Amino acid sequence: MPVDQEDVTKILSVLSHPLRREILSNLSEKGECSFTDLMNALNIDTGKLSFHIRSLAGFMEQTSTGKYKLSKIGENAVKLIKDLELWASEAEVVIKASTLPIASFRRRVFAFLIDFSMMLVIAILITLPNVFSLVSGTGAFPSHIDIILVVALALLWGYSTLLEGFEGQSLGKRIVGLKVIRIDGKSLSYDRAAIRNFGKVFLLPIDLLIGLRLKPKDERFIRYFDKFAGTTVVDLRL
Repeated sequence: MPVDQEDVTKILSVLSHPLRREILSNLSEKGECSFTDLMNALNIDTGKLSFHIRSLAGFMEQTSTGKYKLSKIGENAVKLIKDLELWASEAEVVIKASTLPIASFRRRVFAFLIDFSMMLVIAILITLPNVFSLVSGTGAFPSHIDIILVVALALLWGYSTLLEGFEGQSLGKRIVGLKVIRIDGKSLSYDRAAIRNFGKVFLLPIDLLIGLRLKPKDERFIRYFDKFAGTTVVDLRL
């Protein structure tokens, strides 16, 4: 059955106003709301709320107690709104990624050194008994250095994965003004952050060697594990 495009236009027109979307979202979250509940939640006056409620006729209905709740159409509208919000968020990343410059190798190294230095300090504090043995000369020099380095690298991998998976920035990247993004425009996930950081932390020489051979073909990839994870680093300050 062909869809009447006029009806589609009317639905999109009703949902185009942010206050109407907020009304529907409030009803979706709370189930039922009185007129006063909606007025207080949205912090608007009686006249404005009445106008938008009339515009949402068909999307909501009143209960026997006079409260408002979503109709079946309203429930579907809320699903549509959530899908559109997700799409808008992903589209914003794509737009930003296409306009922001790729981070330079120098700035990425600077961010890495900040992060690694912090993790090294924490590793030293965690392995203090080994450090005291190293300073006093009672322990084997290479073994203590190895322990500290292994702990620092493990911390760096976990820390970078968590922060980059959450918002695309470790503290070092935030300080320098860099951000990790997915090249397909979708939100960066923890698994992709874990993959890209595994190469950086544990296989850096190989990661860079292969990455530098890829760079002339695609400027987005300085490291191979960035290409493997489908990620790149952009400069937010340029």
